[in-house]
Amino acid sequence: MQYQHINVPEQGQNITIDERGDWQIPLEPIIAYIDGDGVGLDVMPVMRNVVNRAVEHCYKTARKIHWMQVYNGEQAAKLYDGDWFPQETINAVRTCKIAIKGPLTTPLGGGFRSLNVALRQEMDLFVNMRTIKGFSALPSPLKNPFLTNITVLRDSSEDVYSGIEWQAGSIESEKMLDFLCEEMGVTRLRFTQECGIGIKNISKEGSERLVRYAINYALKNNSNSLTIVHKGNVLKFTDGAFKRWGFALAKKEFKAINHQNGRWLLIERSDQEPLIIKEVIADNMLQQCLMHPEQFDVVATTNQNGDFLADMLSAQVGGVGIMPAANLNNEVAFFEPTHGTFERIAGQNKANPSSSILSAVLMLKFMKWDKAAILIENALEKTFASSQVTFDLAPNKDDSNNSISNNSITLSCTDFAQKVIEHF
Repeated sequence: MQYQHINVPEQGQNITIDERGDWQIPLEPIIAYIDGDGVGLDVMPVMRNVVNRAVEHCYKTARKIHWMQVYNGEQAAKLYDGDWFPQETINAVRTCKIAIKGPLTTPLGGGFRSLNVALRQEMDLFVNMRTIKGFSALPSPLKNPFLTNITVLRDSSEDVYSGIEWQAGSIESEKMLDFLCEEMGVTRLRFTQECGIGIKNISKEGSERLVRYAINYALKNNSNSLTIVHKGNVLKFTDGAFKRWGFALAKKEFKAINHQNGRWLLIERSDQEPLIIKEVIADNMLQQCLMHPEQFDVVATTNQNGDFLADMLSAQVGGVGIMPAANLNNEVAFFEPTHGTFERIAGQNKANPSSSILSAVLMLKFMKWDKAAILIENALEKTFASSQVTFDLAPNKDDSNNSISNNSITLSCTDFAQKVIEHF
C-alpha cells in the first residue's frame, strides 16, 4: 500500500488473523508506532531501544521487530496541513494490526474532544486493558503492593462516557425533562430546575462482546478467576443487565456451570483447576482491592466502573504514571502509556519511560514473545530496586511510603532506559 507520509519498512511482514480468530505473528513483524506529543518524543525512542535490545538478547537474529512510524497529534498536523487525525494513519494501523503510541495532546479551540477517544471510537477499540502489577521497590500506601497483580478489562464503547448528555437549562435538557416526567411517568426527580441530564447506555451486544473477550483472555492466560464488577444492586437494568448478560453468555458459549456457593460460575479445564467467574458490587470491589488484592486476577467491567477501579489500583502500586494500557478489539491492538504529555518537562530528557516500556511488555506478551517481555519486566524491577530512578520516583524525605533509598541516584530518561538494559 502506498502512503503519503508513511514509509513502509523494506523488510518484515504484516501480522495476520486466521479464520479461527487466532493472531499469526511472523518472526519479523511490522509494528506501527506513534511517538506522540510532549514527553512522547522523549520516552518512545528509548522504549523502542529497550525492546530491540531485549528481543536481540532473547532471540538473537531469529526474531526482529520492524518499526513503522505513523502520525497523529501535533506531528500529524505539521505533515498533513493541519490534520491532527489523518485517515492514512488509521489505514496503516489496521494493516499492521499492532501499534504502540505515546501520549497525545488535543487541539485547543475545537477539533476532537480527545485524540485518544477519537482513536478508540474510529477503530471501535471496545476493550481498554490495564494491567496493574505491584513492584516492591516503588512507593505505595500498601504494606505488600506486590500482592496486586490484576488485569482490568473495561468496556470503552458505552456507559455514561458515550457522551449523551444535555446541559442544565438548555432547550434540549428541558425537552428531555418534560418527556421523562410527562410521557414516561418519572416521579423520582427531586430537582427539575437547572438539571443536567445524561444517559447511561448498556447494551446486550456491548456487554456480551466485552465478557466474551474477557473469558477468552482469562482462558488463554491460564488465569485463576474472572470477576465481573457492576453496580447492579442499584442500577438493575444497566449494570445489573451487564452482569446477567455476562453470566448467560458464559453458560451458553463456554459451558459454564454453577459454583457450589450459588453465586459464581465455573468453566472446567482439562489440565488445571476450573476458571472461576465471580461477581462483585463496584463499591465493595474498591474495598476488597485495598484489603485483599491477591484474590483477584482478571476483571471485566463497565466503562465508568473500570475507570475508577483501574486508577485506584494504579495508585496502590506506584501511580498512573508508570502503568501500561492497551485498547483492543478482535482485529487491532493499540498499546499506550497511561500518562499525559507533561509539556512542562518535554524535551528535557527527564521523563520516566516506565509506562511506555511496560506498555511494550504488554505488547510482547500479547504477541506471545514472553521471554523478551519477562526479561524487560524483571530488569525494570531490578532497576527500581537499585534506587536508580527518574526524578518523579526519587524519594521525598517526608514520604514514609517510599521504599526507594534516600541515597537514590536520579537518572535522565535515556540513562534510566540504559540501566534497564544493563540488567538483562
